[in-house]
Amino acid sequence: MGMGSEMGGVNYGALMRGAAPELIVLATALVVLLADLAGLRGVSLRVRWLLTGLMSWAGCGVAAVVLLHGTTGFQAATGPLGFAVDGLAVWVKGVVLLLSALTVGLSMASARTRHVGEYLALILLGTVGLMVLAGAGDLLMVFLALELSSLVLYVLTGFDKERGEAGEAALKYFLVGSVAAAFTLYGMSLLYGVTGTTRLEGMAQGVGGAPMGVTLWAGLVLVVAGLAFKVAAAPFHLWAPDAYQAAPTPSAALIASGSKVAAFAVLVRVLMTGLPQGAGSAGWGAWVPGWSVLLAVLSVVSLVWGNLAALVQSNVRRLLAYSAVAHAGYGLLGLVAQDRAGVAALMYFAATYALSAVGAFGVVSVVEAQRGGQARLADFAGLSRRAPGVALCLMVFLLSLAGIPPLAGFFGKFYLFVAALGSGGSLGLLWLVILAVALSTVSLYYYLLVLKEAWVRSPLSEGDEAGWEIPWQVRVTLWVAALGVVLLGMFPSPVLRSLESALAGSGL
Repeated sequence: MGMGSEMGGVNYGALMRGAAPELIVLATALVVLLADLAGLRGVSLRVRWLLTGLMSWAGCGVAAVVLLHGTTGFQAATGPLGFAVDGLAVWVKGVVLLLSALTVGLSMASARTRHVGEYLALILLGTVGLMVLAGAGDLLMVFLALELSSLVLYVLTGFDKERGEAGEAALKYFLVGSVAAAFTLYGMSLLYGVTGTTRLEGMAQGVGGAPMGVTLWAGLVLVVAGLAFKVAAAPFHLWAPDAYQAAPTPSAALIASGSKVAAFAVLVRVLMTGLPQGAGSAGWGAWVPGWSVLLAVLSVVSLVWGNLAALVQSNVRRLLAYSAVAHAGYGLLGLVAQDRAGVAALMYFAATYALSAVGAFGVVSVVEAQRGGQARLADFAGLSRRAPGVALCLMVFLLSLAGIPPLAGFFGKFYLFVAALGSGGSLGLLWLVILAVALSTVSLYYYLLVLKEAWVRSPLSEGDEAGWEIPWQVRVTLWVAALGVVLLGMFPSPVLRSLESALAGSGL
């Protein structure tokens, strides 16, 4: 059978070409696993991490090259499979591959386990799930990709079996995720029952201009609840603090970054492609029932709860977890705006947040490796004297998360606010933007608490000012992430233009 032949309405040649990056990462995961199991068990643990990590880096790099040069502008005719290779999918997959490569860099030096091949293979398999999620154009494909990525993240959370809290956090993550998956699947079944199709484009046509009934509303609410779990939006965030605190640092970095970027992308597809008629309006004094009102409520709850809860945290991992909840609230503003500019701002914001989150967890891994145990605020005391380069990177990451110019986090929030103000008519979303800006000032306080420890406080003990020996893999990861945050802040306009072009090609 030729590559271009079709069976059952599926063009398998087009499918293989469109899914080439995912297949490359999948093959890399298998190669890493087999190489570690069959050929590297006789060498030292450090050499095993180095070799398998370099293999993982190479696989991500090759997949990125194929993605950018082999699938750009390519639309796979995949029939009922619903696997899109449009501009949005290519952009999100590129970001996910970069985040996966940075996670591998952290793993090579900070993942304390002898199961090298298994750990890196799981990271790569999770990357495959997130990449498929970014291009899912069918409800069934969305659910399968959600489960593939989620199951891997559950295992990664509890991978450190020697720590009891890791198993507890993984179990909580799994149980909450299972409930969210049940909600999502039942909601999808309701949407299918009303629209008669699982294809997102077909759903919009199935609804047509008819008013949304109770069944359609119920399906929409359940699906949004399930996806809100994935982006860690309150009140569906209860798994996040424990998972971020107990998971191995690279696992927490991937959960906080790649998972959020891909989840926002699929949320955009489901709502704006599948159910644009049900958007409604969240403008002040012009409320129209719809998913924009639901997202506005989730945004408010996430902003308030995430920022206020972060104020009282003494564990930096939990602080970053509640920061992630707050950032989910900021990101939802882009969807409430209901236009292409809002979606472009959302994806730019998600990418900048993800880079900063990976970098922040990289610094946490450095502190934990030197101090042992969990990274408390006090453990960062004197960081600028012991590792000035790491302290500088930490400042870049946290100030970007706080939204301080000229770093990327500032422009991410700025474009979200502009998009929200430009929609809704007569500044109808001004109330939501004012709340977000006010709570951004609150977030600056708890980020400055960490920076004060790193730059102002003296080391915890006498003679504790000697420099730290930091693995080169972690140094490379931190500097690449910091450079990305700075460059995205210095040149935001080209990135946004490319995003809007990608979204135009995606039909959004």
